[in-house]
Amino acid sequence: MHLGGGALTLARYVAATRPRSTQQVVEFDAALVQLVRRELPLDPNARIRVRSTDARAGLAKVPDGWADLVVADVFSGARTPAHLTSTEFLDEVRRALKPGGIYAANLADGPPLTHLRGQIATVAARFAERALIADPTVLRGKRFGNAVLVASEHPLPLAELTRRAASDPHPGRLEHGRELTDFTGGAVAVTDASAVASPAPPRPCSARAYPRLADPG
Repeated sequence: MHLGGGALTLARYVAATRPRSTQQVVEFDAALVQLVRRELPLDPNARIRVRSTDARAGLAKVPDGWADLVVADVFSGARTPAHLTSTEFLDEVRRALKPGGIYAANLADGPPLTHLRGQIATVAARFAERALIADPTVLRGKRFGNAVLVASEHPLPLAELTRRAASDPHPGRLEHGRELTDFTGGAVAVTDASAVASPAPPRPCSARAYPRLADPG
C-alpha cells in the first residue's frame, strides 16, 4: 500500500522485483496521475491499482489485515499534511496491516527536529518495534532533510537495514532501541487534536538541494 504515488517509481520497482505482488497506490493529485499514465504508462501486467483521493480516506477503504507493507510518502508541496501525522492515522495503518506487517514513512524536518521527534513518539505509541534511518547530519540537527521511520509489531530486520543504509550512495545511519528513545527526547505522541503539518524547508529550497521535497506526490 503506497500513500503518495508521485510518478509511481516505487510501485514500478516493486512490480519489477516482486511481480506477484498486488499493490494499491493512493495519490491525491489526479492531474499528476493522468500525466504519469500518459507519459510513463504502467506495464499492463503490473498488479498496481491507483486511486486519486486523500491518503487517509484511501487507507480507510483497505480491508483489515490486507497489507504486508504500508509506505507513507505524502507531501502537499513540501509538507506532510497534519492529518497524516497522528495516532488516529496510525490506528488506520495498523488496521490495514497484516500481523507482522511493516509501516514505513518518509519524513522531512530540520533543526531542532521537533516534528521528527514527535513522529517517533507517535509511532512508539502504536508499534512495539521501530527504527529511524537518516543522514547523520540530519540526525545531528545540522540541516533540513529526510528521514525514514520504520515500525512493526514484530522485530525488524535491523542488520539488513543498517547494511543497506550504510552502503547507499548517500550513506545513512540507523537508530533503534535505547538510542532512538534517547533521540526522541521526551516528545509526546501527536493526536488529531494537536497535529500540524510538517515544517516547510528553508528558503530557497531547490530540487537539487532537496530532490524528494520537489516531488508533488
